[in-house]
Amino acid sequence: MNNLCVAHRGFSSIAPENTMAAFHMAMERPEVQWIELDVQLSRDGVPVVIHDFTLERTTNGKGWVKDTDWSALKMLDAGSWKGKNYTGERIPSLSEVLDRSCGRVRLNIELKTQGSMYPGLPAAVIYEIRKRHMQNDVVITSFESSALVEVKKLAPELQTGLIIDAKPGDLLTALKQMHCSFLSLGYTNVDKTLMQQMNTAGIRVMAWTVDDKATMRKLAAIDSGVMICTNRPDVWEDAFRETSSRFFRP
Repeated sequence: MNNLCVAHRGFSSIAPENTMAAFHMAMERPEVQWIELDVQLSRDGVPVVIHDFTLERTTNGKGWVKDTDWSALKMLDAGSWKGKNYTGERIPSLSEVLDRSCGRVRLNIELKTQGSMYPGLPAAVIYEIRKRHMQNDVVITSFESSALVEVKKLAPELQTGLIIDAKPGDLLTALKQMHCSFLSLGYTNVDKTLMQQMNTAGIRVMAWTVDDKATMRKLAAIDSGVMICTNRPDVWEDAFRETSSRFFRP
């Protein structure tokens, strides 16, 4: 059974998403071989790990991430919303996450952007990855095809993947045109025909976001190679307890 476990924003069902607490908790679990996270830019150009474009839901700050300097972002409380035990948890920089994960787990780094919101984001992320020689430890994904094209232009050696919650007829053609080798797909769109098509083309598929055993097992029955992105690595472990190769890092 090769349906690798990808921890969605870390172990985000327990710890506050996209924080070092969630990432450390995920890395401590042997079944987690990948972590998915979201990256944006502070106003002064620092790649920061946070999902929403605004600060209100997961921090005690207000306003847009892109309008806030790193010096202010790193002082915000990004944990209290999840529980008192996480009071004082911070928004991490991408550099911090890369340093902590290097040699321990691979990363699916989503470029969180819309249109021309973050023109410098691909270059900033590539710089941090290359600085640590982690090109083989990451895949860069995005809903924005233009961001993926920019990544391949600047760093042809990096793997890239489109994020989509649909199954258009020209999907494979689009992936080939963007030189993507990865597909991040809403799990309801995964079926045997799609998996056969992607496997033949050499494109790896990750299904998101699945938190129940029945759906995990259904996906595994469709294809043994589809990666499963979940907020609940503990449920993944329970679903595949007897058939998993989870103690072996890829």
